[in-house]
Amino acid sequence: MTAVSAILAASTALVNPAAAETELTMYYPIAVGGALTEVVDGIVAKFEEQNPDISVNAIYAGNYDDTRIKALAALESGEPAQLAVMFSIDAYDLIEQDLIVPFDSVVETDEEKAWLDGFYPALMANGQIEGQTWGVPFQRSTIVAYYNKDMFRAAGLDPEKAPTTWDEMVEMGKKLTTEDHHGLMIPSTGYPYWMFQALAIQNGKELMSNDGLTTNFDDPKVVDTLEFWKSLSTEHGIMPEGTVEWGTLRQAFLEGETAMMWHSTGNLTAVKNNATFDFGVAMLPGQERLGSPTGGGNFYLFKDSTDEEKQAALELIKFMTAPEQAAEWSIATGYMGVSPAAYETEALKAYTAEFPPALVARDQLEHAVAEFSTFETARVRDGLNAAIQSALTGDKSPEEALSEAQAAAERQLRAYK
Repeated sequence: MTAVSAILAASTALVNPAAAETELTMYYPIAVGGALTEVVDGIVAKFEEQNPDISVNAIYAGNYDDTRIKALAALESGEPAQLAVMFSIDAYDLIEQDLIVPFDSVVETDEEKAWLDGFYPALMANGQIEGQTWGVPFQRSTIVAYYNKDMFRAAGLDPEKAPTTWDEMVEMGKKLTTEDHHGLMIPSTGYPYWMFQALAIQNGKELMSNDGLTTNFDDPKVVDTLEFWKSLSTEHGIMPEGTVEWGTLRQAFLEGETAMMWHSTGNLTAVKNNATFDFGVAMLPGQERLGSPTGGGNFYLFKDSTDEEKQAALELIKFMTAPEQAAEWSIATGYMGVSPAAYETEALKAYTAEFPPALVARDQLEHAVAEFSTFETARVRDGLNAAIQSALTGDKSPEEALSEAQAAAERQLRAYK
C-alpha cells in the first residue's frame, strides 16, 4: 500500500464509524445448573455474526447473587461493563445506587417502543418502577410442580391429575410417601423466600407492598403459611424434616427420592432430558387462590457507559429477547418465552405441541405476582430466609422467627419512607 492510499484508508475509517468496533461486556447468571453457558454463547455468536461492528464479552458469573456482586465489583474497580442479566428483584437497589438507566431513555424508534411493550405484563412487573422500565425480561420463570407419574400409578393415583389444592397435596403426598421416598420436597435453601412467597400468595396474603417500602412477615396469614410448610414434615410426614437443598433437589427427583417437587421451570429441559420415568408438570396448588411469584433474571443497562455503548447494548438485548432467540432459549432450558410472539414462532409452536408441559409456566402467569422485592432487597430477603430456615429446623417457632424478620425489615426500610 502506498503512503497516499494508506492516508486515504485511514481517513475513510475516521468518517465511517460503522467500521469501528464497539466492545460490550455482559455479566449473566445461571441458577438451575447445566451447560446453559453454551446456549448463551451460541446466541451471542449469532448476534456478532449479524452485527460485525459489535463485539460481546459474555461472562458467566455464577448464581444471581454471585453475578450481582461480580458485576458491581467490576463497575467499582473501573472495569467496563455495559449490561448484565441480574435478578429481576435487584431493580430497587440498582436504582438507589444510581447504577442503571431506564430503557425508556434509550429506546428511540416506534419499533423499539413496540419491542418494549411486547413482553408479558406479569414479567415486566418487577422492572417497572415509578412509571419507567428499568429491567427487561430474559431468563424468566414461575415455580411449577414436577411429579413422577410412575409413582402416582403405583400409589393408585391418577397420573394425569396433580394436586390442585393444599388438602389434595397433603392427601396425595401421604399416599406417595414410602420407606424409599418422600411424597413432596419444597426447597428451603438457595431461594427459600421464593417458595414461601408462593405459599403465602396461595394462602391469600402478599409478603410486600408494591412500592418496595412495606413487608407483611408477621401477618397472621403469613405466620399460618410457615406453620403449614413446617407441618408437611412434622405433622403430615410427606416431606423430610429440616431443610431441603435447592441445588440437589432436581437430582433427588430424578433419582426417585421424592414423588413431587416444587422448582423453577428453568429446570424443565434438564428433567425432560434426564428422567428415566414418566413425569408430569403442573401449576402449583392453591389454598385461597392459585399463585406463584415470577422469578429469574432481567437485562439491565449500566449508567456508566457511552451513548454508543448503550445503543449497542440495546441492540444485543433486542436480539436476545426477539421471538426466535426467546424460543430457542425456552426450548433449551425450560425458562418461558418472554413474549407472546415467542410462542407464535414455528419452533416453539412445534415444541409445545410435542411437549405440552413447556406451556405450564407460561399459563401460570395468569395467577402470578411480582417476585418479592423491596428497597434493601438483599438484606431484607436474607432476614426472611433466615426466619424460614430457623422455623423449619425447629430453632424458633414460625411466629417468633417471622416477628424478628419483620422488625428487622422495618428498621432497614425506615429510611426510605
